[in-house]
Amino acid sequence: MKKIQGLAAVALATALLVGCTIQGGHETKVEALLARMTLAEKLGQLQQLVPSGGNITGPDGGVLDTEELIRAGLCGSILSEQDQEKLLHYQKIAVDSTRLGIPLIFGYDFIHGARTTFPENLALSCSWNPELVERTAAVAAQEAAAFGYHWTFSPMCDVAIDPRWGRVSEGSGEDPWLSGQLSAAMVRGYQGKDLSSPETILACVKHFAAYGAAEAGRDYNTVDMSELMFRDRHLPSYKAAIDAGALSVMSSFNDFMGVPASGNKWLLTDLLRDELGFNGFVVSDYNAVTEMCAHGVAADWKDAAGKALNAGLNMDMVDGAFVIHGEQLVKEGIVSEKTIDRLCREVLLVKQELGLFDDPFQYGSKDKWENDVYRPESIQTAREAARESMVLLKNEGVLPFKGTERIALIGPAGASKSYTTGAWSGMAEPEKAVSFLEGLQERFGSVRYEQGSSDFEAIEGGIQRAQKLARQSDVVLMALGLPSDYGGEAASLASIDIPEAQRELFDAVAATGKPIVLLLSTGRPMTIAEETERSAALLVTWHAGIQAGNALADILSGDFNPTGRLTITFPYSLGQVPIHYNHKVTGRPNPGPQATGRYFSRYMDVPNEPLFTFGEGLSYTTFAYSEIEIPEPEIRMGEDVKVRVKVTNTGSVAGTETVQLYLHDLVASTTRPVRELKGFERVTLSPGESRTVEFTITPELRSFCRADMSTGEEPGDFEVFAGHDSRAALSTRFTVR
Repeated sequence: MKKIQGLAAVALATALLVGCTIQGGHETKVEALLARMTLAEKLGQLQQLVPSGGNITGPDGGVLDTEELIRAGLCGSILSEQDQEKLLHYQKIAVDSTRLGIPLIFGYDFIHGARTTFPENLALSCSWNPELVERTAAVAAQEAAAFGYHWTFSPMCDVAIDPRWGRVSEGSGEDPWLSGQLSAAMVRGYQGKDLSSPETILACVKHFAAYGAAEAGRDYNTVDMSELMFRDRHLPSYKAAIDAGALSVMSSFNDFMGVPASGNKWLLTDLLRDELGFNGFVVSDYNAVTEMCAHGVAADWKDAAGKALNAGLNMDMVDGAFVIHGEQLVKEGIVSEKTIDRLCREVLLVKQELGLFDDPFQYGSKDKWENDVYRPESIQTAREAARESMVLLKNEGVLPFKGTERIALIGPAGASKSYTTGAWSGMAEPEKAVSFLEGLQERFGSVRYEQGSSDFEAIEGGIQRAQKLARQSDVVLMALGLPSDYGGEAASLASIDIPEAQRELFDAVAATGKPIVLLLSTGRPMTIAEETERSAALLVTWHAGIQAGNALADILSGDFNPTGRLTITFPYSLGQVPIHYNHKVTGRPNPGPQATGRYFSRYMDVPNEPLFTFGEGLSYTTFAYSEIEIPEPEIRMGEDVKVRVKVTNTGSVAGTETVQLYLHDLVASTTRPVRELKGFERVTLSPGESRTVEFTITPELRSFCRADMSTGEEPGDFEVFAGHDSRAALSTRFTVR
């Protein structure tokens, strides 16, 4: 602690030596700067601080002032400062009052928007629309940059199959290939074509790696899986985002193969850099370096810092272990200065890519933040995103409304604006959101509302008032679910039922006999089999963002025909969890509910099948599939396979269908999933219109992690399925020689 204070004093004494201008290309400039830096200054670039209230920088609990550390050149990044003037102040200190004038990089969790909030990421993934996802990320980048931020900790590329884990809301569902497509779209949206533009920000691929497989769906918990499973089911999503150009990665809290990710050299160097070719920098998750002590793999903070540095971790988020112990680790030969040089160089190169050395003040201003957020086109994008994210899963003819119905809206999510924002809602202003009630009243006029209950507790007289309103109405919209803070980080649940108070409200309203449209506001799948059975319609609205109410009105009125399709399975029962469509083949597969006998892989008390499967979602029209064909059903290794399928709108209104293609490798060197998504295409068809959709199955799409841990294709027979969701029945085969 005293040593850090001494360094700060030295920096203050040399404050008149202001920053230099470095000439030449990026690498030349950075090398010239690196040559002038002291070891302490290099370590400072590897430190991120949270300024509010000072920073606990040592195990003794001592607190150092943020400004003192910046002046000493012992800070490279600031996390989550929400005072715009302070950001400017900190940057001026770094640029004007330090020996070398190296600018800071400012980071914040803009996960699904900045001011303009979009649906949570799981919801947005249900649009199956990469172009739309990219646009939402571009809006978030523009608004974040207007405040003065350079960096967001998004996209979350973790593939998640356990709805008990609150952070399922931050990702793109259970399929590694689709998650990769959408994660790559977010990277393109954040970073644009020019990362130095004042309307783009740095993306961060997280949480590396396999955090979505935390045991028991419990946050911060251990992950235990084979390398083969990791490479097949989890790695592709991260790889796609890295291939899209992401220049930062966040290490995860969990251990992987017994070693915490922040100190895992195989993950951060051998795999990430050497195999995947990543050339940006890696930041730890919050305090994850020193948490290696709690994991039991580091004896103390110094030991943890040494392990993290040698593993290839560039930046220590918050806890300060690199700055405290880095010089001693180098002096003792535990960490080489060459390693520090490489880690520092990678941080500086990204700062150069961001244009921070050219103009460290170009990103934010008071005028930009006050006048350049909530652009009309951004609000329109939010409305598009909200309505494309909502998934219609049941409809017994009650939707869309004709416009003459007496509509009742009942439930705690009905008039709530906070329900719309979702977890990790950036700098959202919930009061600017359009609630369900506001959107419905604007579209339908007299929509009457009764809360009925709070999220988790009864309201005196609430059920009686709700029943009375239901009896006076033709149809009841029941807005139930889980509030925004019951999703995201540290929001694991052992039960994913609708809360008891809301279930009692539902039962009471259902007893009136009026048709119920269940509006499920949630950031995760829930166990709603009974409520679904007793409802005339089910629309999963998720936490839909700032335009939630208007998007809902668009759908219920029929102005917008639902297009959302699930990207995560809804279990029939919690006992089925974890459950996902792309499960492995077993030696005794379930022969189906009609089969007799006992010795199969199935439950005795509930079906194997989920309530709603991956890819599922209804429209106000219907679609039929036919004429699946493969023009060349026999090919050689390395060649592409073309698959064609005809889809027809068999209903009475225009609609958009997401045509889905699944592949099953019949015999391989390792067991393969029963089906894997390998393609999709959204097509809009008028009533009676048909279109033939063509897919290309490349060798890469046929590749998998083989028994020797190499990735590639194998010869053999493959079955292809095309249709509406992961249960598609239309199929054909091809052979690879």
